[in-house]
Order: sequence, then C-alpha cells, then structure tokens
Amino acid sequence: MSSNDLRATSWKDFIGQYQAVKSINIAISAAQKRKQILEHILFYGPPGLGKTTLAHLVAQTLGVSIKISSGPSLTRVGDLASILTQLETGDVLFIDEIHRLNKAVEETLYPVMEDYCLDMIVGKGPGARSVRIDLNHFTLIGATTKAGMISAPLRDRFGLVHRLKYYEEKDLATIITTAAKKLGLAIDHASALEIAKRSRGTARIALKLLRRVIDFAEVEHKGKPTAEITKKALEFYQVDELGLDETDRRLLTAIITDHDGGPVGLETLAALVSEDINTITDVYEPFLMQSGFLARTPRGRTATPKAYRHLGLKQ
Repeated sequence: MSSNDLRATSWKDFIGQYQAVKSINIAISAAQKRKQILEHILFYGPPGLGKTTLAHLVAQTLGVSIKISSGPSLTRVGDLASILTQLETGDVLFIDEIHRLNKAVEETLYPVMEDYCLDMIVGKGPGARSVRIDLNHFTLIGATTKAGMISAPLRDRFGLVHRLKYYEEKDLATIITTAAKKLGLAIDHASALEIAKRSRGTARIALKLLRRVIDFAEVEHKGKPTAEITKKALEFYQVDELGLDETDRRLLTAIITDHDGGPVGLETLAALVSEDINTITDVYEPFLMQSGFLARTPRGRTATPKAYRHLGLKQ
C-alpha cells in the first residue's frame, strides 16, 4: 500500500486543519445551493500538511474530476492551454508549487481565473494574431510552501486563501491510528503518541515514521509495535524525542560549533551540511524556527539557547 492509499478519503477521515475544512465546506454548500462554480482556492504552508488531500476531497465532494499539475511542469503557455481546454464544467485543476509558475504562464492565468477566457497568440511575426478561447468554468486550487513568492495579482484572484498549520500531537496520533488500521495493524495509543511527538507536526512525516516503526517491529521483533519497540525504532532511525533528525542536529551543530552560534549566511550553512538551499528553507527551517531552535536575522541564521540545551552544548 502506497502513501497515497493512506490519505483520507472523506471529510470524516480528515483530521486537523479544522478552520480550513469548515470554511471549504461552507463555500461548497453555498456554491451548490446557488448552482455556481466553487471559487478558486489557495492553500499555503509547509510540506506534508494535507494540501493535496484537501484538493482531492473538494473534487470528490463536488462530484467532479480533478486534474493535477505543478508549477515547474507548466513551462509554456501551450502546456497550460492543453490542460485548460480539456476541463469539463465544474472540474478541479490542482496546481502544486504554484509559486514556481513561469511568468508568461502566470499572466495567462489572470483572465482564465476571472473570465474563463484563454488569450493566446497564434503565429509569429507580422501575421501573428490574438485568439480568445472560451473555457468551461472550473475551480483552480493552488498549493504552495512559499506564499510570499506568489505575486499579488495572482493571489488576489483566489476567493479562498487558507494557511495550513502544523498538527497537534493528539490529531497526529489519531491519523497514525487510522492509518495503521488501513494497513491491517492495531497500534496502541502510547505507540501512536510516541510517533506523533516526533513527527514535527506534519502528517506526511507521521505516516512515514509509522511505516518505519512497523517494519522495525516486524523484522527485529517479529511482532506489532509496542511503546518500547516504537521508541527503539525511532532511536534507530535517529529521530529524537522532539522530532529532530540527523540533518536537523547537524545543521544546528554546524551553526554552534563552526560559527559560535551564528549568524550564518544561508549559502554557507547549506555548504556546511551538504544540503540544497531550498531544502533547508522549505523542509528544515520552518520547523526549527517554529520550535524555537533557530532564529533568522538580517545577517543570517542563529541557534537559540533552546538549541544549545537540546544538543547538550555550552553557550
């Protein structure tokens, strides 16, 4: 069973993000009562919080098809046009990483989102002419981990904008328990909570750790996870009690030991831990900052007193 198979398949199964879920369902109900197309929706927040799952649930609730694409894959206006002209009335178009759209493609989206018209230039040189294609009305759902990189004209065309938040431990424990049942395994509450505590507030990471714990318990202990086995498994995979993994600790240690706690420039930090800059800013930095281990200043990144204490280092 793949990770996609563990996703919620109904609103009842979707745990967390309560404000966003309620707002979306209100908008869906209102649109259906008025016999209108649902407004365009933008989800933003760190990776693994349910943006794709929510898009699927919206399409499922509306009883329409969903077409999935991503910002980096839509490099030409023709790529976008090919998708748009295939959409039926009411369909959902989900564009992940929408902040990475090509500028020309993004500008083509403006009249599409407002008037459901696609303006294209046909031909080249003196013989070139503008053609307007009427499209079926549809709902665009955009997702991004970097809301600040979305231009104001694009953002303003979304009727619903929701920031997805990190999950609470109790919600993650419920997600883990539900996923375990789908895998045909009963997991005790203590084990589910232990995994939840180390999941960085992220559903995707919780499901990933659940699989690793199940594998460890089956291979190393020939049984289902207990609280003790779960702790051993997570220690084996180097995920500590606050959810920091080996890369998190290397990143904080590099700042503290190599640069006296910072500030350290992002490019220098990426070189120190041999990670891509985007990986640091998108994957590691948001959690470390929200958890109080890392601070961002105009001069660079600095380790906080909490980071020193957690790593057992003197400040």
